[in-house]
Amino acid sequence: MSREILLLVDALAHEKNVEKEVIFTALELALASASKKRFQGDADVRVAIDRNSGEYVSFRRWQIVTEEMLENPAAQIAVGDERAQGLGEGEYIEEPLESVEFGRIGAQAAKQVILQKVREAEREQILNDFLARKEHLVSGAIKRMEKGNAIIETGRIEALLPREQMIPKENLRVGDRVRAYLLRIERGGRGPQLILSRIVPEFLVKLFELEVPEIEEGLLEIKSAARDPGLRSKIAVKSNDQRLDPVGTCVGMRGSRVQAVTGELAGERVDIVLWSMEPAQFVINAMAPAEVSSIVVDEDTHSMDVVVDEDQLAQAIGKSGQNVRLASDLTGWTLNIMTEEEAAQKNEAEYSVTRQLFISKLDVDEEVADILVQEGFGSLEEIAYVPLSEMVEIEAFDEDTVNELRKRARDAILTEAIAKEEKIEEASESLLTMEGMDAETAHLLASKGVATMEDLADLSVDDLLELTAMDAEHAKQLIMTARAPWFA
Repeated sequence: MSREILLLVDALAHEKNVEKEVIFTALELALASASKKRFQGDADVRVAIDRNSGEYVSFRRWQIVTEEMLENPAAQIAVGDERAQGLGEGEYIEEPLESVEFGRIGAQAAKQVILQKVREAEREQILNDFLARKEHLVSGAIKRMEKGNAIIETGRIEALLPREQMIPKENLRVGDRVRAYLLRIERGGRGPQLILSRIVPEFLVKLFELEVPEIEEGLLEIKSAARDPGLRSKIAVKSNDQRLDPVGTCVGMRGSRVQAVTGELAGERVDIVLWSMEPAQFVINAMAPAEVSSIVVDEDTHSMDVVVDEDQLAQAIGKSGQNVRLASDLTGWTLNIMTEEEAAQKNEAEYSVTRQLFISKLDVDEEVADILVQEGFGSLEEIAYVPLSEMVEIEAFDEDTVNELRKRARDAILTEAIAKEEKIEEASESLLTMEGMDAETAHLLASKGVATMEDLADLSVDDLLELTAMDAEHAKQLIMTARAPWFA
C-alpha cells in the first residue's frame, strides 16, 4: 500500500504541476479525517507519511490549555491534568493509533481533500508566477458584476475591483476591458484574491510610465502624485537629463500622452508640475495655475503660509478646496492659503505677541523689543544661543548690550525650566497616590501634560501606550483605576 501512495503522489504532482509536498500534506489530512470518524466529538488526529517509503503512522493528540480555555475535551486537556506533567501550555500529548488502511478510506472524501489542496496550490503557483513578473498594472476583461463589484479575468487569475475602488460615476459593464492597479492580495478560504484599484495615485503613476518611455528609461522620474479621482490630479516630475523638458515630455506632442492618461481615467484632468528640491519652490509650482505672491515656511509644524493676491484666492483654493488639497498631498506640506491683507494681519498679531514676550521676559523697553523683532528674532532661545558675532552686527546694539540681552534671555529660560519642573514634580506626586503607579511613569506622564487622575482617565489605552513604554494590560489597569471615581 505504501508503494501505491508514492505512485499516487508522483502522478498527481506531475498532472497538476504542484510540489509533491502539497500532495503528501493533502493525503495526511485525508487519512486524519477518516481516522477521526472513529471517535465521538471533535477529536484531533495527526497522520505522518514517510516521504521516502510511503509508510504512515497515526496519532490521536490533545493540546494543553489553561482551565479557562478548555472548550473541547476531545482534543484539549487542562494544564493541571496528570497527563500533562512536564509539558507547558500550547504543547501536545500524542498517543499512537492503529492506522486506517489507505484502500478503505472513504475514497470520495480523500479525493475532495486532495483536490482542494491541489487547487489551492495551483492558485498559489499561478499567483507567484504573476507576482514574479512584478506587474502592478493589471488589465483584463470584466467577467461578471457582483453587488457592484467587478470580477476581472486577467489571464489565469480572477481579480476583484471593488465598487469603492472604481472611479466615481464611471459605468463599467460586463465585457469592458479595464486597467487597474494591484492594491493588495487577500488570502481567504477561497485562496488568494487580487484586489484592484482605479482611484489610488499609484495607478496614475503607472499609466504615465506606460505612456512616457523616458520614465522607464530613467531619463524622467515621477516624484509624487495626488488625486481627486475622476475630477483632477497632480503629478510632480523631475528630469534626470538636462536636455529634457520633464513637463513637455509628459504632455506629449499636442497633448497626446496626457490625453491618453485622461481617457483611461474617465476624463480626469491632470496637472503636471515641475518638482523642486526646494520645498517653497515646489509648493509654488504645485499651486499652479494660481500665482503665489510669497510664502512663509514653518519647519516646526511642517506648514507654509501661502500668500496670494485677492483675485487669485478662488483659483488657489479651487472648487471645494480641491487645488490646495491636491497641492498639499503632492508636496507633503500643510498649506494655509491667505490674502496679502490676512497675511499682514497675522504678521502684526505675531509681531505684537513676540514684542510683548521680549518686554516682559527680558525687562527691556518697547524700542529694544521692536529692534529684536525687526531683526528676525522670534524666541528667547534665539537670543540666548544665536552666535555672538551675528548679534553684534545689529547697529543699534553694542557688545555690552548684546551680552546683557543674552544673559537675561538665558536667565528667563532657566527660570521657566525650573517652574516647569516644579509643576511636573507636583503633578507626578499627585499621580503617585494612584494604585499601580510608579515614580518613573508618573514623572513621564506629568512631563507630557497628564497631570491629574482626571487627565489620565480621559486617555484611551492606545493613547497611554503612545506616551509610555508600558504593556497594554498595565495601561488598561491604570486607566480603569483613574476612572473608578466615575462609577463611585
